[in-house]
Amino acid sequence: MRQTSESSLSAQPRLTGRRNLARDLFDLALLVLLTFTPINLVTARAIVEGPSMQPTFYTGDLVIVNRAIYFFSAPQRGDVIVLHNPRSAQGDDLIKRVIGLPNETVELRDGRVYINGLLLEEPYIREFCGLGCNGKWTLSATQYFVLGDNRAQSYDSHNFGPIEQHLIVGQAWIRYWPLSSFTIIEHPSYALAKP
Repeated sequence: MRQTSESSLSAQPRLTGRRNLARDLFDLALLVLLTFTPINLVTARAIVEGPSMQPTFYTGDLVIVNRAIYFFSAPQRGDVIVLHNPRSAQGDDLIKRVIGLPNETVELRDGRVYINGLLLEEPYIREFCGLGCNGKWTLSATQYFVLGDNRAQSYDSHNFGPIEQHLIVGQAWIRYWPLSSFTIIEHPSYALAKP
């Protein structure tokens, strides 16, 4: 067995028990900055308030919003989004479902949605509203039509009209509270049928 000289032992890396509190705090702050800054740039958190998206969401549900997704793709029919209220200067946001896409004609007849004259089947709707849920809108190349899943109790595009894309904060991505309802938010596929 070879003996190691004292000089070669001192050249090898080793751990020391000495700690520098200032250095530890700097390392921790740097770790937090490098971890949470990118996360907060691409996501937001939202609290659902009101009955407009029932039965999909209830008051108090906490949602993570993906703010970056629409830099890479356009909103799709069925996406649940968070958007700035187009009629409020207070900065309050709404959570709604994208129903109409740019350049489409959206019509509401007795609460049922027609896209370019074809009936949109919506399996998540429990009750279609009748009174006050009629109208017809033709969207421009930059507009979307959004509705709540609880149509009779939703303040949405049937009240304020189509929205511009710049009002969209992002796509509702994960419901993380209550824990019993934790889920990645699904986006339905649709069938358009002749009325």
